[in-house]
Amino acid sequence: MRKERLIVPVIVAVAVAWAVAQTIASLMFERELARAIRDLQARGELSIWRSETDQGWLTSTGVIHVAPLFGNGWHLDITYRARHGLLSTRMDGYLQQHLERTGQARVEVARTPPAWEARYHPLSGTFDGALELSPLVLRQEDRTLSLHGARLTVQGEFGDWKLRALLNSARLDDGNTTLEAGPVTLESRYAYIDGAYHFTQRDLLKINGVRWRSPSLELDADELVLHSRTELDEQELRVRAELALGEVMSAGQVLMEGRVAGELSRINADAVRSLLTHLKAEAARGRTDVTSRDLLSLLAPDIRALMRDSPRLDLLGVDLDSPMLGLSLAGEGALIFDGRDLDELEPEALVDREGRRAWLERLDGDFLWHDLPAVVALWLGLPLDTDDLQVDVVKGKVRINGRPLPPLSERLP
Repeated sequence: MRKERLIVPVIVAVAVAWAVAQTIASLMFERELARAIRDLQARGELSIWRSETDQGWLTSTGVIHVAPLFGNGWHLDITYRARHGLLSTRMDGYLQQHLERTGQARVEVARTPPAWEARYHPLSGTFDGALELSPLVLRQEDRTLSLHGARLTVQGEFGDWKLRALLNSARLDDGNTTLEAGPVTLESRYAYIDGAYHFTQRDLLKINGVRWRSPSLELDADELVLHSRTELDEQELRVRAELALGEVMSAGQVLMEGRVAGELSRINADAVRSLLTHLKAEAARGRTDVTSRDLLSLLAPDIRALMRDSPRLDLLGVDLDSPMLGLSLAGEGALIFDGRDLDELEPEALVDREGRRAWLERLDGDFLWHDLPAVVALWLGLPLDTDDLQVDVVKGKVRINGRPLPPLSERLP
């Protein structure tokens, strides 16, 4: 009898513990989802919000909306259903994209909404999900974009996310011109602190096989590889990238191959954060009558602040070779913006050609082209035995080996 009397309290205790665990799992899921959305919003690149949310004890549902910060060219709905468990929460749903119809342009999407699934582990705070895209076709007047199957996976935890995407192939047809590429892979890692105040993003994009066909030109490239690293810290925003070109073939010959590496630095970090905050606030107002000049005028203080540390663009290394043309380009250089007396500049004037002149006059830099090919020296009117080409930029004006840049149209054969 004593054992029988103990059964009921044990069952009740287990039931209460299970219910508490379920409630905690639901609350943790909701907390992490809300925090992830806030952090994505903090990047300032997209507008993200939720609707139709229903947080339940066993399941939670809702729709996550993703759209560009300005304009309404497209809108993505991510529907989700989360089934909470003691050790993991299973999620699934589908994606629905809405494309704007503008003027006579009409977009047709031939596909069913793609489904996705994922798991969230409350104890470790980790997430892993996958999305499979069946072949789809987008048509706009005479243009057709065909995507032949893709897979996207996301893994990570708060503050550290990894993404891998694989696109089997893509084809763009525009009249008599065709561009094909694939397979395409993207590997990305995004690490940040709360609110994306500081972040580091590394990306590796590989395109195996690119074909361009038009009545006047045919190109084939075996591989394109782009490495990039973006960092925002206490002082500056830095972007470093390197593009490696495999053999680009035309008419059975190698037109170009090589690599280009560069870095953009000294973009004031506080100004970047302030600019993103003001952009999100302006987007939240939902105004549709704002022109480019109006927006530049509104953001003028932030734009000037972006430039106050004298941003710098470095060409860390250029090594390109064209056996077909008998030309090679090897060199390095830098371009610097003069960040003094910024009140003299009007950001809204950037929309006009004449207005951009005052900004261009702030540019100074140089580029050194090693082992200058004789044919290039001939085009530029230099002695044929010129070894190196020194390109100087002084207050926006270009000089070649100490002389003003001659009109290229008069030098080309």
